[in-house]
Amino acid sequence: MSHQNTEMDVESLQKQERRRGGFLDVFLVVSVVFLFVAVTALAVYGALALRDVQSRLTHLKTIEINQTPVSQQLKSTESSSIEYKNFAYLEANSSKLENSTMHWAEFHQGEGRSVGKNFLFDRVQQSLTPSNVGTYFMYINLNLTCTYKCSAGLLTVRVNDKLTCDVQLPEMASTTPVSRKCWTVSRIANENLITKMIVPKEGLKYWKLELNSSGFGMFLVD
Repeated sequence: MSHQNTEMDVESLQKQERRRGGFLDVFLVVSVVFLFVAVTALAVYGALALRDVQSRLTHLKTIEINQTPVSQQLKSTESSSIEYKNFAYLEANSSKLENSTMHWAEFHQGEGRSVGKNFLFDRVQQSLTPSNVGTYFMYINLNLTCTYKCSAGLLTVRVNDKLTCDVQLPEMASTTPVSRKCWTVSRIANENLITKMIVPKEGLKYWKLELNSSGFGMFLVD
């Protein structure tokens, strides 16, 4: 009798193991299918988001950062009454390269201004704050010139933890400009964006930042 009970227990355990194995197989298949669908959906969403950004960039000709500086384009706009409420651009207001908060300035042209109404620019704190939570395209233009015999060094410009722009300046003794453009797409919610400049301990003597062609801009993507 004991022997029969033992056999029954063994058979019962084997059946339970088979059922568990079947459940695990089904769970594994469902998990793989779900993962495949999730990855596919993410890829499609990413492609659509990229297409949307590219479309917005195409239509917002005032921020073509690879061509004419944004400040010049805005200043030359015939219809000065146009209000770029979801767009902001600040010009560099100091040519010095030193460890400090960068100094920016907005500008006006007729009734228009370079900082849209959906942004707040604090001249004292040197901060730019978007009023709407969303995804923003942010970029920095840096143009630097050597005024004498300039040493090599790394210049870093950082906007909070959102955007970092490094410029490796060469050793030179000419006025050939050094340019660097950096950009990112980031979600921002109730943040005061402050730009910090960082230079090496030995400094970057005789290097200067060109004011008219250096700036910080951003606009709402979604």
